[in-house]
Amino acid sequence: MFTHKQVWGAIDTVADRHGFSASGLAKKAGLDPTSFNPSKRNGPDGRPRWPTMESINRVLDASGASVEEFMDLLTSKRGAPQRLKQIPLLGLAKAGKGGFFADGGFPAGNGWEEIEVPGVTDAQAYALEISGDSMMPVYREGDLIIVSPAATIRKGDRVVVKTNDGQVMAKIMQRQTAKTLELASFNAAHETKVLDMKDVDWMARIMWASQ
Repeated sequence: MFTHKQVWGAIDTVADRHGFSASGLAKKAGLDPTSFNPSKRNGPDGRPRWPTMESINRVLDASGASVEEFMDLLTSKRGAPQRLKQIPLLGLAKAGKGGFFADGGFPAGNGWEEIEVPGVTDAQAYALEISGDSMMPVYREGDLIIVSPAATIRKGDRVVVKTNDGQVMAKIMQRQTAKTLELASFNAAHETKVLDMKDVDWMARIMWASQ
């Protein structure tokens, strides 16, 4: 049996990992923005309110979190060590050089380090270490972004894109057509970048960040 606290704690953690507030995740999931507010988690009589299975399914679909990730969060106990997984790590500044990625943005070749991170269940995930301040205020130098080349990408998702000429950038996917890719910057002062799809080597979704 799962407790009321475990279920809501799992939703909160999914929201945090994938860059949302609880209300932001509810809104993206097509729910009332106040649905996940702490004040809504108990009724006027003090009885616990539980999220429906439909709400949880929408949360997973909106965030990109897997069922396995959610179950891991449900079964983890407060105070118990989280299970760690070793994943490849590469500095973002190195990622544009040849030899580090196979087709589709999957890690390959030598030069990768390995780190242990909690809660990662995606077998294809890897980490990139942010360098410089061009992604402020969302990502700062030294932050690790966990990337999945196998994850489905939708409008509004945070992504890493590598171009054929070796540029690697973290952006927000705004629009993709057969011919072009529109990418918004994390910094509102920077204009939207438009790339020809023929110039894009690969694009992978940022699943969450270790900050």
